[in-house]
Amino acid sequence: MAAEIHSRSPRGPVLLTKIPGHREHVTSACFIPREDGVITASEDRTLRVWLKRDSGQYWPSIYHTMSSPCSALTYHHESRKVFVGQDSGAIVEFSISDDFNKMNFVKTYPAHQNRVTEIVFSPNPEWVISTGHDKFLIWMCTQSGSLVGRHAFASWASCLQYDEETRYAFVGDFAGQITLLKLEKENCTVISTLKGHEGSISCLYWDPVQRYLFSGSSDHSIILWDIGGRQGRTLILQGHHDKVQGLCYLHLSRQLVSCSVDGGICVWNMDIEREEAPQWLESDSCQKCAQPFFWNIKQMWDTRTLGLRQHHCRKCGQAVCGKCSSKRSSYPIMGFEFQVRVCDSCYESIKDEDRTSLATFHEGKHNICFMTMDISRGLMVTCGTDRLVKWASSFLATRYLASVDMVGSRQLYHITSP
Repeated sequence: MAAEIHSRSPRGPVLLTKIPGHREHVTSACFIPREDGVITASEDRTLRVWLKRDSGQYWPSIYHTMSSPCSALTYHHESRKVFVGQDSGAIVEFSISDDFNKMNFVKTYPAHQNRVTEIVFSPNPEWVISTGHDKFLIWMCTQSGSLVGRHAFASWASCLQYDEETRYAFVGDFAGQITLLKLEKENCTVISTLKGHEGSISCLYWDPVQRYLFSGSSDHSIILWDIGGRQGRTLILQGHHDKVQGLCYLHLSRQLVSCSVDGGICVWNMDIEREEAPQWLESDSCQKCAQPFFWNIKQMWDTRTLGLRQHHCRKCGQAVCGKCSSKRSSYPIMGFEFQVRVCDSCYESIKDEDRTSLATFHEGKHNICFMTMDISRGLMVTCGTDRLVKWASSFLATRYLASVDMVGSRQLYHITSP
């Protein structure tokens, strides 16, 4: 069953099937390229390969029980290698047969001392790269199983992206920082540290074509870091009400898909020239009416006035008091899809057409803890914390053939563009 829709249509995909089975929520999933199947890893300690049968239902062709809960997963289709990270800190490598009906154990890597958060396999140097709650980035040789190098962070390393061509690793941590490292044999070089989020980094997505890095955070925001063409350029996107848990950039249609813990799914139009949010200015008094802020004791004494609370206009960045920033407005061109505080003069400068949304919002109808996409086929998988199978209405409109399989609360959708 498929639904024909137009690009940017308000309609989304139509639910085709459901895949029940896991006893705990699914922590990670990977699509099998050129196959109608998906690999899942779960807190119930199982690794499963789901394939579509002649009946139209998905059944596990492989069901393997691990020694501890599974926390991360990656699959390399050309070599048929599967790497599973565990709560114990170990990474286990398997080899899957060509028909996806058999899986052989290869080796166990003693990578971390605590929960593995993300895994990347790099086939060229034959490294398995991982991050964990032990505050380390580890890269190990898949041929010998030995440690190649490691790098320590001040807080938990929560997510990882890797550029195969340059061997750059992007590591997000629970302190809200993103560290850019150049990985080499036995050591690494810290290239830069990106700071902008007010909460922990929950997910990263690296697009090697545009050389964009997207980061999602527990502060409900997304930041686009232009690593390639315009160094230092950052764009802030605010359209979620909860922690951002998944990101994927579709560079052909210039859309960003993001998911949050509360089940919100947002499709951002990135095919426009957006404005950068200004840096917040600091001042001891309101930059509009010159009234002192509450810490400016000298001016309060001289003028015999009480100090005011400091706010910031999201459009111009000036430090203002509450009286001079009494208005609220959305400003999508700067990434503010919700109403935010702006000063009175900026509010007057915003036209009605400037408030037109540049994103579409949809409901996944379960608490999303993980999301990934197969961009070439327009496939999308999200994993929920609940164990219920929910029938969801459509939520996504893109220029791709798109389907969604929500694993945990698992749902499969399908779209074809006209």
